[in-house]
Amino acid sequence: MKKISYLVAAALVCAAVAPICACTPDEGRNITTYDIAVQYDGQNTLTGSVKCSVYNDTENALDCLKFNLWGNAFREGAFNSPVPSAMQAQAYYGGASYGGMSITAVEGGQWQVCGEDENILEVALEGTLYPDERAEVTINYELTLANVNGRTGVAESAVNLGNFYPILCAYGQSGWLEYTYCPTGDPFVSAVANYTVSLTVPEDFTAAASGQLDGSSSSGGTTTFNYRLNSARDFAIVLSREFEVISREESGTNIYYYYTDDGEAESKLTIAAQSLKYFEEAFGEYPYPTLSVVQTGFYQGGMEYPGLTMISDDCDGQTALYTIVHENAHQWWYAAVGNDNYAHSWQDEGLAEYSALMFFENTPEYGLTKAGLLGSATKAYRAYFSVYSQLFEGVDTGMERTLSGFSGDYEYANIAYNKALLMFDAIRGACGDGHFLAALKSYYSEYKFAIAPPEGLMACFCRYADCEGIFDSFLNGKVII
Repeated sequence: MKKISYLVAAALVCAAVAPICACTPDEGRNITTYDIAVQYDGQNTLTGSVKCSVYNDTENALDCLKFNLWGNAFREGAFNSPVPSAMQAQAYYGGASYGGMSITAVEGGQWQVCGEDENILEVALEGTLYPDERAEVTINYELTLANVNGRTGVAESAVNLGNFYPILCAYGQSGWLEYTYCPTGDPFVSAVANYTVSLTVPEDFTAAASGQLDGSSSSGGTTTFNYRLNSARDFAIVLSREFEVISREESGTNIYYYYTDDGEAESKLTIAAQSLKYFEEAFGEYPYPTLSVVQTGFYQGGMEYPGLTMISDDCDGQTALYTIVHENAHQWWYAAVGNDNYAHSWQDEGLAEYSALMFFENTPEYGLTKAGLLGSATKAYRAYFSVYSQLFEGVDTGMERTLSGFSGDYEYANIAYNKALLMFDAIRGACGDGHFLAALKSYYSEYKFAIAPPEGLMACFCRYADCEGIFDSFLNGKVII
């Protein structure tokens, strides 16, 4: 996710997860599958059913399955607000509004809603699920959407359906990762799966989705869209009665730009195509058949999902272009190569930020230079350090902390984005340009469709240079910037 207020504006002014084997996105391999059918009523309610065929690719026998209920974070009385306090007014455009996710029935085992913040659906299986076996669970649910310019909710110009269904928790070295929703950062960690999604909406809505459209049909004032997407960590949808759409093909990928009010739509589509082409050449093949960039109501700059990026309709000019590039970089560093971004947020955000720098360094017509971006990040980080040094004795600048360990967005942005950007530039200096790119290609190839531990990323660079000290000094807060 891109934090405009602390990052882009400045640039324009001047718990370990066990890795999973990387694989190709074919339907035949052993992988968890989701068959989702949802219906949106055109107002604030989504009714759905998720049939999940869970493939046990762990080394452990499982007696239960655990699913994240991210939509429950929007209910009244939730443990954590889903929106940072400083952005409440911008996000809740009509005043306080609440939603929630209610489970109405589960087939496949005994179930309960539990977790620290009613964020987990636990299903006790009818029998033990051994490694390399499957268990099927069907979950019926209702999602009430808050009126909010956020990942999940009815925004002012569109309906954002990020994290709109129960999703299987990632399985780590210590078991299921039961993360709660945080107002800071992106707490979403999941293994890749194959998706088929059936979406029924009032017929006057246009849908942008993560997956490839397999067909649609209309009946009784509604339209049903059918999608599929393989080897994806998540699936997202954005709906609007006002969408216009333009498209083009780049490197065999169909790229779409959905917008409601944008006099610079062609430039947005162009930079989306340019960045996809650049990242393919730099890191490796884009993993999905389509890419949708969607202008929508969002209180921050943007948000990434596999095959789909949300871009705030408050963004314009170079800020919007930068945000598109950063979010598109997440198709490589989050969507394809996953990581535990709750515990190691620098890993994907830092790489996405540095990837954006590399794109603009090699695409000079946009006027954003490597020196300018590094200078802005350094200036912003030093300002943060100065402020926190005055407010707190012994300011912690360590990067290895959970999202709940950040005091707020200001600290998070400077640690996970600015400091991480500077760290990867120091790594590049140690490796040299050619070896730096070779390391990123290796990282992408080795961990594509996996959840990569930080040690895996570090090892790719350490093949070419003695980088351990650089990582240690940055991650543990020893470096002086």
